Amino acid sequence: MSIATFDPKTDDPKTDGPKTDDPNAGRIDPASLAILVTDGAARHLLTQMRNQGKKFLRLGVKESGCNGYSYYLDYLDAPAENDLTLKITAELAIHVAAADAAMVKGTQVDYVRDGLNATLQFKNATATGYCGCGESFSLAS
Repeated sequence: MSIATFDPKTDDPKTDGPKTDDPNAGRIDPASLAILVTDGAARHLLTQMRNQGKKFLRLGVKESGCNGYSYYLDYLDAPAENDLTLKITAELAIHVAAADAAMVKGTQVDYVRDGLNATLQFKNATATGYCGCGESFSLAS
């Protein structure tokens, strides 16, 4: 599994941020989001990005479903200026809109096979409930 973490070799401990001209400088520390991506999910996401001819991936949350929120993935040509960037592997980075950061914090992304079916599963550490089909979740207010 891969997880975005604070790297003492490249991040400044005084600011919890990058030492370089990283677009996340002065904003929410992306490492605090602790998004966990399994190896299978990372391989699947990279394959989907290549198949769609895109270089960037955004993970977000929208109001939807019977429980309040659901995840979405956007395959992009370029991230938005306010996106937080989490490096998952050498080839994969996930971009998160700053407005969605609190809602995706602690999310685990897994690629699960069940017989002939395969799907990405999102588990949110801060969710207070899930709908029966697992498509949407609720958060404490």
